[in-house]
Amino acid sequence: MSDMITADLVDLDLSADSKEAAARALAERMVSLGRVTDLQGFLADVAAREAQMPTGLDGGIGIPHCRSAHVTEPTLAFGRSAAGIDFGAADGPADLIFLIAAPAGADDAHLTILSSLARQLMNSEFTDALRSVGDAATAAALIRGDETPAPAPGTEAAGAAQNTAAAPAAASAGTAAVSTSTGTSTGSGTGTASDAGERPFRIVAVTSCPTGIAHTYMAAESLENAGREAGVELVVETQGSAGFTRLDPDVIAAADGVIFAHDVPVREKDRFAGKPTVDVGVKAGINRPAELIGEVRAKAARGEVTSGSAPSTPVERAGEAGEGYGTKLRKWLMSGVSYMVPFVAAGGLLIALGFAIGGYTINKAPSVMDHFVWTQGDSWAALLFQIGVVSFGFLVPVLAGYIAYGMADRPGLVPGFVGGMIASTINAGFLGGLAAGLIAGGVVMAIQKVKIPAAVRGIMPVVVIPLISSAIVGFLMFVVIGKPIASAQKGMTDWLNGLSGSNAVLLGALLGLMMCFDLGGPVNKVAYTFATAGIAVSNPSDSAMKIMAAVMAAGMVPPLAMALATTVRGKLFTETERENGKAAWVLGASFISEGAIPFAAADPLRVIPSSMVGGAITGALSMAFGATLRAPHGGIFVVPLIGNPFLYLIAIAAGVCVTTALVVLLKGLRKPAPQTPANGSAAGPAATAKEAKQPVAA
Repeated sequence: MSDMITADLVDLDLSADSKEAAARALAERMVSLGRVTDLQGFLADVAAREAQMPTGLDGGIGIPHCRSAHVTEPTLAFGRSAAGIDFGAADGPADLIFLIAAPAGADDAHLTILSSLARQLMNSEFTDALRSVGDAATAAALIRGDETPAPAPGTEAAGAAQNTAAAPAAASAGTAAVSTSTGTSTGSGTGTASDAGERPFRIVAVTSCPTGIAHTYMAAESLENAGREAGVELVVETQGSAGFTRLDPDVIAAADGVIFAHDVPVREKDRFAGKPTVDVGVKAGINRPAELIGEVRAKAARGEVTSGSAPSTPVERAGEAGEGYGTKLRKWLMSGVSYMVPFVAAGGLLIALGFAIGGYTINKAPSVMDHFVWTQGDSWAALLFQIGVVSFGFLVPVLAGYIAYGMADRPGLVPGFVGGMIASTINAGFLGGLAAGLIAGGVVMAIQKVKIPAAVRGIMPVVVIPLISSAIVGFLMFVVIGKPIASAQKGMTDWLNGLSGSNAVLLGALLGLMMCFDLGGPVNKVAYTFATAGIAVSNPSDSAMKIMAAVMAAGMVPPLAMALATTVRGKLFTETERENGKAAWVLGASFISEGAIPFAAADPLRVIPSSMVGGAITGALSMAFGATLRAPHGGIFVVPLIGNPFLYLIAIAAGVCVTTALVVLLKGLRKPAPQTPANGSAAGPAATAKEAKQPVAA
């Protein structure tokens, strides 16, 4: 920390009378040393962070802080106020003020050192020493860890133990942060439970705040200290600016309770589902940790647990330890597809509505900016159509941008979108978007590995990375690979347009198999994206619309078939499955294949093959009947927009009946499951579990 704070950045007689004046006085010291390039811009960033949540802490501490593009290197300034300054803490004004400035692209090592300071602020001897220090140089040395605060009289032994842990934290701050986030327990072997030979109560905690510099680590330190005093094993995962290291799954599995102290969403929250949980803001983790520990223990005693949370996004799930390149590639691609689908759905439905209202010549209507009559249906049809075309225009850029985002986080967005837009410009289409996204993400990841001088770190994420990566991606797309990809895209389009007869039927069957293989998973999304890419133009070909119709029809089969099966042979299904069957009618009719997932999860060897057979039949029949569809979503609610709608519905009904018959037949061949006792509520879950597992083993 020697380069973060010096005597010139210390003011032991801070005369400011407000938090804004205090931030300005300390920031001016940073400007004079060249640590901040734009005083007003930096103060605006500090104020924006303060507006999110007051930075005053109990015990007379204020920690205004922010990440800013106007900061050249991580810097810390300290001020001591005799009168005290209100930073919003519950116990009154702060007399110790720490202004923390981190560049927008600060490296992990510096952010970890700043987090170590946050942990030291929980040490009363450290703060007492700062209140009594007589000169700026000594104050800076105390903050850097070059000097150890003297223990209070009568507490030498305890002080020595605390200082042993606190002083090295300033010199090698990364150790404290990493050991906490990777599963080092605190408090084990203390307290009455351990003394009696019993296993102590185990808690896992997650702390995070909007900036991820100070409150995140202060809450972690406070919880750890309280855990030691309470005699519990408490392990903290700090999700800060320097990233986070996931807790060992075995540590989470062994925990008796969970504490979330956060002001931003907990990443991968579903890892902690099914346990007693206390969910509070990050300040509660700092100010009342013992109370939180008591709350989670009380919930555990009452048997209160959380239900499963929504799955994390592809970006949040990417990059887990031990994953192979193939798995990471799949997640990167799914990241792009997941963000692209809403644009496709909105744009496609708007275009389809435009055609439904104004006819198939509406694509030749003049711009509604030049001609729009409020009372004419054709004007409204043209408006819907033209909005849809604009929405569809984002398809390839969004796909490329969020593939790059999945690989390199926010720095990948600019080159990804630029590459995707170039792919659209040169008619490289969907294939060009895939290539542009992967190239953009790879280029940014390569740039991020280059060691950069401290003076330019602050402008890396806002100037240097977007500039260099966009130039490289643009050159490659325009000059090197764009033309070959555009030719490949044209060749694939021409092949699709030439499909007829048995070739079209076989393609429909293949797409039907893919749609029903994993029910909304990667294979399903590949088939769906293939179809939507074909209609993502203002005037799609007849073959592309046939493919879209076949894909949607096949995707409706599994949930509708499960709904029908639970209706005609309900005794083959559990009570929960019969309830899910009622919802599956609506989900299937809306083209939500995921409606069949509960059935496939309980009995995959019967449900998935049956669904694939029905989906293949529906896809093949849809292609054979020549059904077309301009909308990428909507299920039965867009039947008026379907070409040959009666035959299209027959194709869906045929697949549903076949899947239903196969599921009923296969389930009927298995051995009867043990009946759940009518009066045994405790036995109910066990019996249900046996029913769910039995088909897999049969």
